[in-house]
Amino acid sequence: MLFSFESFATLNHWLGAFWRLIQLNLLWMLMTLMGLVVLGFGPASYALASCLDGWVRRGEGPPTTATFFRRAREQGFRPVVMGWVLLGAGTVIVVNLLSLSDWYLRVANLVALAALVLIGAYVFFVMAATEVVGARRQIVTALLLGIGSLHWSVLGATGVALAYLAMFRLAMPLLLLLGAVLPALLVALILRSAWRDLPRDPEAVRTDAPAPLTKGVPA
Repeated sequence: MLFSFESFATLNHWLGAFWRLIQLNLLWMLMTLMGLVVLGFGPASYALASCLDGWVRRGEGPPTTATFFRRAREQGFRPVVMGWVLLGAGTVIVVNLLSLSDWYLRVANLVALAALVLIGAYVFFVMAATEVVGARRQIVTALLLGIGSLHWSVLGATGVALAYLAMFRLAMPLLLLLGAVLPALLVALILRSAWRDLPRDPEAVRTDAPAPLTKGVPA
């Protein structure tokens, strides 16, 4: 069976998008390691969220390496502080889970860990796409977004977990190439519908790159 030109163009589009996702994941890993995690996790996660939000929701072209590093610097030290908050809270919760023996305290810490995962998944998107200011307000907004989209978050997390398992068993290199970007892409797709009425700031849309990731995908 012969492929039409349109089929080849569509295949080329999705292969290009797949490579861009791998590139974003590698840039996230590079920046995180360059900052020894403590200084690199926040800016890298903010840049990843900002690039995916622009690509998926605002219709910007696929982000480049220069775009990623520019986004990482655009909010100064604030992503670093947010990274400290998330890493510090995660460390405390994990230590509590490993050291506490009372079941009710362990349950409380598991609930806190689930809330922290939701906050960590959404908070950098809140920083990148909204005018909410202040770490506390951004954290609260991220938690409310996570709870409001909990059904999609659970379904998406299940799908990502299954994808991780398949890659772990069948294609370990893909797990390293896509490990961080898959859940971030999931959140970007969830927020694409949740933030349908949020202004897209058309002046910020870049026209020097190919078509957006969601070309041909119904809103």
